[in-house]
Amino acid sequence: MKPFNDTLELLMRHRSIRRFADTPVTEEQLEAIVGAAQMASTSSNVQAYSVIAVTDPGRKERLAALAGNQAYIRECPVFLVWCADLYRLREVTSAHMAPEASHIDTTENLIVATVDAALAAQNAAVAAESLGLGIVYIGGVRNDIAAFSEALELPELVYPVFGMCVGTPAQEPVLRPRLPLQSVLHRERYSAQETVERAAAYDETTRAYMRERSGGTSDTPWSVTMAHRLAQPARMQMKEFLQSKGFMKR
Repeated sequence: MKPFNDTLELLMRHRSIRRFADTPVTEEQLEAIVGAAQMASTSSNVQAYSVIAVTDPGRKERLAALAGNQAYIRECPVFLVWCADLYRLREVTSAHMAPEASHIDTTENLIVATVDAALAAQNAAVAAESLGLGIVYIGGVRNDIAAFSEALELPELVYPVFGMCVGTPAQEPVLRPRLPLQSVLHRERYSAQETVERAAAYDETTRAYMRERSGGTSDTPWSVTMAHRLAQPARMQMKEFLQSKGFMKR
């Protein structure tokens, strides 16, 4: 797809960056990135998210260990932790309603807060890239989510959805191909057969990508990679943890 303007061109060039130059992210850049994040859409203006900027080397080291020993958390200038946050909402509304009247602990509100965090973070990612910076999302913050939350002193009704490394890129990775547009874009109704057929064709695209990326040592297609992923139970502690933090009780 040929970009129509500079914004689309920026979006189409997105790559995850895992090596960063030894150049700090300035306070002005950080504030611009988070300011852009705040302008993302938010359900009913609840703004049910918070972001924690971590720059202290010792704290980054601790968080990196908890997130699967991912070196780029230690090495990036700033590590942003995006949190779904209903704590603030509960506290500011408590004076206006009886505790038993609140439905803040519903599964719907968990979804609202999680989506709010994701929307804000993607705005931040685009803002960072517009400044010449690079990012990579870190789902590993949920590997040991209880310890990770404790390390950041997260109160009840706050949980870390994912992290984001931010810094000046020190690499130029090859663009990772996405599913064909026709496998994702449905018209008027869900096209079950076509989405699967197009995804099957994507296997050949990903074979070629993996051969290039690995120097010919691997050509595993996307469907096989996904099958391996689904065969492994992942972060099975999440439901119990979220409920322990006051989420998803109804």
